[in-house]
Amino acid sequence: MTVALELREVAKTFTMHLQGGVLLPCVAGVSFSVQAGECIVLAGPSGAGKSTILKMVFGSYRCDRGRIVVHHGGQCIDVAGASPRQILTLRRGTIGYVSQFLRAIPRVPALDVVAEPLVANGAVREEARELAGHLLGRLDVAQRLWALPPATFSGGEQQRVNIARSFLPDLPILLLDEPTASLDAVSATSVIDLIAERKRRGTSIVAIVHDPDVRDRIADTVIDVTRFAVAA
Repeated sequence: MTVALELREVAKTFTMHLQGGVLLPCVAGVSFSVQAGECIVLAGPSGAGKSTILKMVFGSYRCDRGRIVVHHGGQCIDVAGASPRQILTLRRGTIGYVSQFLRAIPRVPALDVVAEPLVANGAVREEARELAGHLLGRLDVAQRLWALPPATFSGGEQQRVNIARSFLPDLPILLLDEPTASLDAVSATSVIDLIAERKRRGTSIVAIVHDPDVRDRIADTVIDVTRFAVAA
């Protein structure tokens, strides 16, 4: 199998600037790799550093030590030392991220929110909107809602729009932060099916999932993040 993502001895400490520069150690020695078509689930209690690890891979947080190597298109890019331009390029063509909260431009219809990543990469808008509608339908977002801004939706509906937006581009790496947390059982099953589809197509996935049933259904490997935790 081909390795798509490697973390090697990654560490992160936060500096609390509003608290006199107090240092808050978070994680250290984070090391694992993800192969094409593999789903790794990060497990552990709240505050153990799971979301911090995902955000370091996505480039939202800079790590203090270690390497985060992304393999794609014959290239190896170390996110830990990548320039902002390189990180934006990775986000556009390599790494997708489903956060716990949808951040969308106000008043933009849900259909365009989902289609936007394809349009940004040069797709014809109408074709992108058609694909977006198909995925929203699979996630049981009613068609009557597609022309409305997601800010008017329920939490579960917003999360399904969030998932559709990240799953629509065919990116080789997906980071999922509690993708099913606010979903009912039927919607959660739809997301599990999408994850299984992506794994069959070779997508590498790193997920945070607290629901043991969902975790058991999607995980090839479970990593207990508490082994990387650093006491403050």
